[in-house]
Amino acid sequence: MFKKDPIQIIAFHTYGTSNHLYLRGRAIEDESINLEHKGAFKLLFNAWKRFETDEIKNAKLRVKIGADKYYDIKTDNKGYFLLDEKVEDLSSYINKTGWVKLEFSFQNEHFTRTIQSENRFPGEMLIPSKNVSFGVISDIDDTILHTGLTSVLKWRVLINTLLTSAGKRLPLEGAPEFYQFLHQGKTGQEVNPIFYVSHSPWNLYRYLEYFLNKNNFPVGPIILRSFPRPFSKKAKGEKPQKQKEIVNILKTYPKLKFILIGDIGEHDPKIYLEIATKNPERIFAIYLRSVKHKRKIVKVKALYQNFDTIPVLLIENSNQALQHAKNHGFIR
Repeated sequence: MFKKDPIQIIAFHTYGTSNHLYLRGRAIEDESINLEHKGAFKLLFNAWKRFETDEIKNAKLRVKIGADKYYDIKTDNKGYFLLDEKVEDLSSYINKTGWVKLEFSFQNEHFTRTIQSENRFPGEMLIPSKNVSFGVISDIDDTILHTGLTSVLKWRVLINTLLTSAGKRLPLEGAPEFYQFLHQGKTGQEVNPIFYVSHSPWNLYRYLEYFLNKNNFPVGPIILRSFPRPFSKKAKGEKPQKQKEIVNILKTYPKLKFILIGDIGEHDPKIYLEIATKNPERIFAIYLRSVKHKRKIVKVKALYQNFDTIPVLLIENSNQALQHAKNHGFIR
């Protein structure tokens, strides 16, 4: 009989306010995925394990804030959990960089399975300071991480995701430095929040988190998506999940203005245009990384042809965006 893997809680980096707790994560078996593995077989095996996860369904969890606040949550039939509720003032728990430290644990005393980390799993929720200048909402794929989404046959996506370890993935040139400048702001001492919003599935959370940390991007909430149900169809007029997540960020911080960063390869141009059109006073600028795809460039330029409310830049490299940000006083 096969020995069952230990179980764990993966708490995603999330965001909230001093009166709004918004926590996400997943309880799954620990498959011992090594994100630095080399060799095609090991990388393919790791990729399979990331998507063939063994979730811990309907598990009762507890999250602790500080030494005196506790909240109970329960995972769904895919092992995910979401805690979204109003709470008493959390201001005293916020550290200097705007993060609230959390600790998650399994409640079920009848568990006979081995629980990793002595049943103490860390998490963090961002509560931006009222003194920040702006926030940044950024895509990941082909914006800071080359994925090959614009490849006609999508073969580059498969190679980069399945046959390249997270430790070997390289950021687009200059991206980490530019994001650090945005995070530090005009004074160099700010902690402007960076929200990473991607169309990638939650199964890639640790892969992307590792990539961001290893390449010295500012720590920020990482918001991904769930796989759609088989044969499910979107309701007519329903917005993409990515757009819903961005709108939720704007609603959470109604007084905060944002810079939107994406690429022209997928859905970013349309999503950002609609958001900026509905909220022109909330958006400082839109930066769209221009990929080597003439037809897409022409299409995006036509899309924004009559939109002059805020600056929109099609950039070929991070230095162009950095120079624009300096000229407009976003960074020093």
